[in-house]
Amino acid sequence: MSQPPVLVTGVAGFIGNQLALRLLETGRQVVGLDSVNAYYDVRLKEARLRRLADFAGHSFQRLDLADRDGLDALFRQHRFRTVVHLAAQAGVRHSLTDPHAYAASNLVGFLNILEACRHGGVEHLLYASSSSVYGGITAMPFSVHQNVDHPLSLYAATKKANELMAHSYSHLYGLPTTGLRFFTVYGPWGRPDMALYLFTRAILAGEPIRVFNDGQMLRDFTYIDDIVAGILALAEHPAAPNPAWSGAAPDPGTSAAPYRIYNIGNNEPVALLDMIALLEAALGRKAEKILLPMQPGDVPATYADIDDLVRDSGFRPATPLEMGINRFVDWYRSYHDV
Repeated sequence: MSQPPVLVTGVAGFIGNQLALRLLETGRQVVGLDSVNAYYDVRLKEARLRRLADFAGHSFQRLDLADRDGLDALFRQHRFRTVVHLAAQAGVRHSLTDPHAYAASNLVGFLNILEACRHGGVEHLLYASSSSVYGGITAMPFSVHQNVDHPLSLYAATKKANELMAHSYSHLYGLPTTGLRFFTVYGPWGRPDMALYLFTRAILAGEPIRVFNDGQMLRDFTYIDDIVAGILALAEHPAAPNPAWSGAAPDPGTSAAPYRIYNIGNNEPVALLDMIALLEAALGRKAEKILLPMQPGDVPATYADIDDLVRDSGFRPATPLEMGINRFVDWYRSYHDV
């Protein structure tokens, strides 16, 4: 008897599309859901979707997370066991100018997913959180066992809220939930609003690049294939209660309920200026830099503690930044015919 399909929300997005492709390549059936909104170039999202079109095991649903009736019908039709929820309104800086989009997608949309999973008998919900939840914390590497109560952007606050909402459903209804805190994901087919994409476009166009905090930033750049491999490894291990959890000394990363949080990062922070130097080498061109102050909502450094990820899944990200940047540049030149 064949396995039921995996639901991947945000399937036209960067991570969701690569995850769906990997699942399909290994013979799994995938139902992909996406609203294909215009937050960034819809043509890129449509090109990503075309990568999946030739797989017989893939079906696509153009659906907004706010459509409760549509979601409920989808869950009744397919009886998903595993849901990987990656659809969200992304972007720290955009949350300063369009906060209501984050409430609609990341809060109301996530609630609709939780309700659909609850009533649909889902056995494991994995969902995208973010390294941005660490906010004002300066003790590094960032650990899932730290309290994260000081977000620096509304985007980060919605992701923290997702973790809290998931915990309530794990506690009340026994829904196994796994939160995935992604650290600065990059690679081919990436988002055009991310630094690597923006820098590449500008350098090839002979335009200056804007470098915030005078370039004094550290980022735990994580290659897309490593992110996907981490998701797939954790998908095989549904969240389970921690028998040692104590309300007297509560551990934020686990629970007495079937609830877990994991960092997926490269565990090796790199200075932004060093990343730019690797990009210049890959492009064979120098960048003209405009040094600017720190932007509201940004954090100066990210650095993932991945001990729990390695222990529980056996997976450790391993793609060197230079290799990942070279692969991105090759894809960018091909996709944009540069």
